[in-house]
Amino acid sequence: MSKIRKFFDKLKPERSSNLKVVALCVLTATTFWVLNALNKDDYTTVVTQSIVFLYDQDEFMAVDELPKSINIQINGNGWDLLRKYFRFQSTPFPIQLEDPSERGYVLTRELQRELSENLTPTQLVGIVQDTVKFKIDKIVSRKIKIELDTADNILSKNFRFAGPITIDPEIVTVTGAISVLQELDGILVIGIGEENVNKNFSKLLPLNLRKDFRNYLKLEDQAVLVEFEVVEFIEGIMELPITKRYFPANISIDEKETTVSLEYLVDERELEAFQKLDLEAIINYNDRNGEDSTVNVSLNKNPPYLEIVAFDPPNFKLRYE
Repeated sequence: MSKIRKFFDKLKPERSSNLKVVALCVLTATTFWVLNALNKDDYTTVVTQSIVFLYDQDEFMAVDELPKSINIQINGNGWDLLRKYFRFQSTPFPIQLEDPSERGYVLTRELQRELSENLTPTQLVGIVQDTVKFKIDKIVSRKIKIELDTADNILSKNFRFAGPITIDPEIVTVTGAISVLQELDGILVIGIGEENVNKNFSKLLPLNLRKDFRNYLKLEDQAVLVEFEVVEFIEGIMELPITKRYFPANISIDEKETTVSLEYLVDERELEAFQKLDLEAIINYNDRNGEDSTVNVSLNKNPPYLEIVAFDPPNFKLRYE
């Protein structure tokens, strides 16, 4: 603009005045042409028509963002088309859905008659797309089971669960979109929010849904009581005599090997019973590995309160005479 002003300033007064008159005439002529063109009928163009879905939101829930508009082709006066193009005085066209969960789309041919009545004074030529897709689910309630996440070891080293984990209530009601609810598969897994537990546990834990579920599901209960008892297993190492079983006369192991070292864990509550056990390291010829001619070590007794950590050596090489 400053360059144009400087250009006119350099001109002689008479010439500058003439150019201004010419420019004003061009602008006036252009304005009259545009106004005259907009007053004409029988223009056709494609515009965006905003839409809104109407349905019972107490019975149904959208699980994906609903379409907000459709593209339509209209015919009419230039002024009317201009208003439509820039959405002047535009109100969303309502699409009534009786049971939106029955099918996830509306055929646009079903909308043409009512939409035409809403477009006056312009006329509807057609709707660009043949369907309008959406995802709206029925709202239902289901019973689901609460389980504690024990995939990661939440107990301290050498601690074990001393009995079953109790959850109260174990079954809760969840309400929401059926397709999202089905992803739970009837189970809600919760964590205790702690690590290295080494004593009996009793705590009221909040029920939290996955972040992407929270807009679509609602739990009837907000918390459950989780309780369990723990027990410590004591570490130990002992030497055990070797007992051979079912060995043929011509097969043996190194005669120098007469004992095996056992590394174990034992339930602290059963220490007295453990001390009374007459344990032996068994090498059973029938359990030999034919590929490398070795036989693994096992224990003659294996009560539930005893955990075998390792044998040293874990196996023996067979010697054939």
